[in-house]
Amino acid sequence: MRVILADDSTLLREGLARLLVDEGHEVTAAVGDAEALLEAIATDPPDIAVVDVRMPPTHTDEGLRAALEIREKWPGTGVLVLSQYVERRYATELLTTATEGVGYLLKDRVVQVDEFLDALDRVGSAGTAFDPEVVRQLLTFSSKVDPLQRLTDREREVIARMAQGHTNAAIAGQLNVSQSAVEKYVNSIFDKLELTDTTGYSRRVLAILRFLGT
Repeated sequence: MRVILADDSTLLREGLARLLVDEGHEVTAAVGDAEALLEAIATDPPDIAVVDVRMPPTHTDEGLRAALEIREKWPGTGVLVLSQYVERRYATELLTTATEGVGYLLKDRVVQVDEFLDALDRVGSAGTAFDPEVVRQLLTFSSKVDPLQRLTDREREVIARMAQGHTNAAIAGQLNVSQSAVEKYVNSIFDKLELTDTTGYSRRVLAILRFLGT
């Protein structure tokens, strides 16, 4: 997979570049600010961009705005956002703008190499990957939404993993149940969230958005 890295921390940027090359990926560029990121992608669009939220000059939301611009101008390029903290507004804005090929991980997750590489693969394959802590905090925020109160504890476990970008098969493995059981939970979630009149894929996305409180 061809990857571009954007982070103002030279140490993290170079460390990720070395890790990705060792894992067989091609790092097309490694830059320290959003302007350089967009220039590099315009010249040679990669499969996925790994982007820090806060970068120079203001260290506020330059990375997120660049991520949204990437999804708009180069929809074939996935975006995996890295952040030091759970920034709920950024996570929901990213997910509501693009429902595939996006991810949001806490930087602490990067040191768990297998989880980071799994998230990278999912986003690069037009899937989603959201940090469990991000999902947990969004779940807390969304717990006041009435339709979600109808979900059982098991259904909430399933939809939380859906929000992290896992497939039904992967969820079945994580919960030690059959895939058909997961499919039943998913259908029950659709019914309880009153998502019965849309297509299967759209219902999954809409359920996640409802779960995340958007």
